[in-house]
Amino acid sequence: MTDWSWEYEGYKPADERLRESLCTLGNGYFATRGALPECAADEVHYPGTYVAGIYNRLTSDVAGRRVENEDMVNVPNWLPLRFRLPGGPWLTPDTTPVLTHGLDLLLASGMLERRTRYDLGEGRVLSIRQQRLVHMGDPHMAALRTEFTAEGFSGELEVEAALDGGVTNAGVARYGDLDGHHLTHVHTGTATPDTVWLRCRTRTSDIRIGMAARLTADMPVVADSDDSRTTQHTRLYLTDGLTATVDKTVALHTSRDPAISDPLHAAVDRVGRSPGFDDLLESHLTAWDQLWRRAELDVPGESGRILRLHLFHVLQTLSPHTADLDVGVPARGLHGEAYRGHVFWDELFVLPYLNLHFPEVSRALLRYRHRRLEQARIAASSAGHRGAMYPWQSGSDGREETQQLHLNPRSGRWLPDHSHLQHHVGSAIAYNVWQYCEASGDMEFLHTKGAEMLLQIARFWADRAVYDESLGRHRIKGVVGPDEYHEAYPGSEAPGLDDNAYTNVTAAWVLVRTLELLGTLPEPRRRELVERTGLDGGELEQWEDVSRTLHVPFHRGVISQFEGYGELAELPWEKYWQRYGDIRRLDRILEAEGDSVNHYKASKQADVLMLGYLFAPAELRELFRRLGYRLDDEMWRRTVDYYMHRTSHGSTLSGLVHGWVLARCRRTEAWKFVQEALQGDIADVQGGTTGEGIHLGAMAGTLDLVQRGLTGLETRGGALWLDPVPLPELSSYGFALRYQGHWGVRLRLERGKLEIAVPSSDASPIDVRLPGRAVAVDPGETALLELPD
Repeated sequence: MTDWSWEYEGYKPADERLRESLCTLGNGYFATRGALPECAADEVHYPGTYVAGIYNRLTSDVAGRRVENEDMVNVPNWLPLRFRLPGGPWLTPDTTPVLTHGLDLLLASGMLERRTRYDLGEGRVLSIRQQRLVHMGDPHMAALRTEFTAEGFSGELEVEAALDGGVTNAGVARYGDLDGHHLTHVHTGTATPDTVWLRCRTRTSDIRIGMAARLTADMPVVADSDDSRTTQHTRLYLTDGLTATVDKTVALHTSRDPAISDPLHAAVDRVGRSPGFDDLLESHLTAWDQLWRRAELDVPGESGRILRLHLFHVLQTLSPHTADLDVGVPARGLHGEAYRGHVFWDELFVLPYLNLHFPEVSRALLRYRHRRLEQARIAASSAGHRGAMYPWQSGSDGREETQQLHLNPRSGRWLPDHSHLQHHVGSAIAYNVWQYCEASGDMEFLHTKGAEMLLQIARFWADRAVYDESLGRHRIKGVVGPDEYHEAYPGSEAPGLDDNAYTNVTAAWVLVRTLELLGTLPEPRRRELVERTGLDGGELEQWEDVSRTLHVPFHRGVISQFEGYGELAELPWEKYWQRYGDIRRLDRILEAEGDSVNHYKASKQADVLMLGYLFAPAELRELFRRLGYRLDDEMWRRTVDYYMHRTSHGSTLSGLVHGWVLARCRRTEAWKFVQEALQGDIADVQGGTTGEGIHLGAMAGTLDLVQRGLTGLETRGGALWLDPVPLPELSSYGFALRYQGHWGVRLRLERGKLEIAVPSSDASPIDVRLPGRAVAVDPGETALLELPD
């Protein structure tokens, strides 16, 4: 392997799903898993293709109940291309002896290269080389080049290419009881002798999908169609030692696309005008080269190589093409069907990276949230509250998509799901609005759509808080925090917990920031906002009061995860480690034993410690001071230590957050968790989940760990604030960023020095703040700054 490639050698059926996820190719509009084109979907292979924002809703009978789910749709499969000797069986690595097999994901070029040598017997070998791309320049195009070389024989080879509309959503085994038949009205046909087409629509969302494919070969091509599949056939004559090439070029459109009349017409027209493979490749390479320049990252060694893979998958899910779409951040990328393609709070870990490289994409993702503000207000009103209550899981229209039941694969039981009580997702949205505007300087967004979201989220928290006379404080009851293991108190029939520290502190932050924003809005805009929302002085006084009196529980000198956490039983961790080895999904283990994690001081992932991820130490201290609490370094260290020993890390985000927090307070232990975050998907540490889709938040979060976590980089008050804490294992690194109109600002940390290079432009100097000093770096200049020990 090289720093710019990701290689797999040998054919291993048990690893195929993992490889397919990690070898997915995409362009922000659609993505296709890295499945072998000659293999159909089965227990080993799953060739899914997903278009950003294409969802469909179906109702299924599960455990005696009617359950409604909205899923990101597996659209028709454009990959199929199989081959055989005349009269023989179709060749696949599952049915034919394989001499050698390799996959090479080429990160710099955004290509997947595959090489296989099939043993045909009697000294005959068929060598296959394929190059695949999902075009980064033209988001509607994909191409597959297949080169066949005969070794030790000459003769005919039959080749069949297809577009397959008979696909279903079947990529996640535990969803097997749910209806996955999302496509209907599948029709196929022929446009020209070398071009076929397929059209269909989703069953309830009624999104039309059009796909067209052109097959180019040295021999004539014949087309054939049935109800759900259109095929193209050709026969190649192979000469021993010589190579014959077949190119498949595909176009994909949907009725959600702008500037088209009909998706099928658009697809047929686009593929008809498309150049050949070599020209497509050239423009594809140019687009990727531009992306890599904007997202330049220089980290040495194996860590740098993994970070580059993470960056590759972030860019394939959320590229500049995403800026034209009405989509959110799918938690598992466009790489698989886990979480049904829903949008959670993962943008909290993704947007901080995008803000400093592709702010136009961040803005589009926040506009996705703004378009669903009305739905969030309806949800709040239905729950008896003012303001906006954003859903924990979101899809097409912003209603709550969190499942009502979830399956424990260990026990086989369907259980009630209460994760919709994670109302802290609203604070995450507000945080992202603020961070985006600070990094980009986009005051127009902050004063318009951003202000509208912040106001309604703040209004919800102020209304959600209930005053407790005995405490003299406001409380937020009946929620679930980021931990997710704890959904109820032991023995309680009602779900929800009281005074989750993370929820209350972030709610206070939202109220503070919104009050600050309302105080600085231009008067005409403030008047508009007040008139449209019915905001009055009494409500602002309430916000001010709640922002200072929200209750934060403590026990034994540490911050309590929620009220009553300290009274829970201690889990015998050693016993469960010895019995099960991997206890990341401790909730499933205990439920299968007839117990519940609700009884124990045991967390799935960082909860209280998320506060150290979101807020720099000084800002976190100030938040607690405003709430009337003293949070010093010693208390924070005790809190970190306390929860480190009571967390099972059942989420890939947990190692990331722990590494980030420890880099500031216990540096010698940070690298262990950074490594876990880096290895999360490539080593499939969650035990089979990566094959269902990569963990986008964790991947983007590792990039942001280098960008902001280790540098202490903050964008606030019109300045770049830096407070580096280089880890011994990562003391030299560099990256480029885009900051308030400056393109390609380069930062490099090495051996106690910080270099900042600002490219030439007519923009203003960048105000850089370091502990105890401030410098202004003019465009066209490079500053080399000594860092304190």
